[in-house]
Amino acid sequence: MSPIPASPEGGAQPFPSLAYEMRLWDAGYRFVAGLDEAGRGSWAGPVVAAAVILPANQPQLAKVLSGVRDSKTLTAARREMMLAAIENQALAWGVGAVPPSEIDSLGIVPATCKAMALALQALSTPADHLLIDYLSLPDIPLPQIRLPKGDALVLSIAAASIVAKVNRDRMMVDLDAQFPGYSFGQHKGYGTPQHQAALSSLGPCPAHRLSFAPLQRLAAANADRAVETEPASPS
Repeated sequence: MSPIPASPEGGAQPFPSLAYEMRLWDAGYRFVAGLDEAGRGSWAGPVVAAAVILPANQPQLAKVLSGVRDSKTLTAARREMMLAAIENQALAWGVGAVPPSEIDSLGIVPATCKAMALALQALSTPADHLLIDYLSLPDIPLPQIRLPKGDALVLSIAAASIVAKVNRDRMMVDLDAQFPGYSFGQHKGYGTPQHQAALSSLGPCPAHRLSFAPLQRLAAANADRAVETEPASPS
């Protein structure tokens, strides 16, 4: 597929468009899925991915979803509003999640790819082509295009970023109730000062990704303190 300019004039693209999807629809694909993830850099909770298939040849689709952007640029309230619009307009959408224990055993990139594969499996209509933010999925036997910053350029990927983010935020609120004291519902597992203070006070819980460097540094520091406070052995 030939490169698509950021805008018809070649200037900066001010918002995600259907340019990639339209090229693929014109090429005969009908079920083009945009994929994105949420929570990849978090210290706790699952990594969540979403897949969104937008309907082909709907003249008003871009206008109806004109408020869809990369989820990181929207407020929580705006994401919730856009999620309702996406679910109303999408031909299909699916969500996949991989828990911290699997992130620790697989690594974050393979775990993210697994979450995307699960999101594809959850689609009520199977995809026939993929548009993926940043990653590629070599184990998925479908044509695909990897797009750095795809959530800022491609409408279906931006929609997937919102679906993934809202669903993950809800999961983190549930983890907040399950593991009180960490305020997961507020920082969503990211390494904020509030989260760091809770870890220093409480230590990690089963929702934490123990393979991540900040958690490993904490474990090492705690081990050093434990050695320092051990009573001396009698001679």
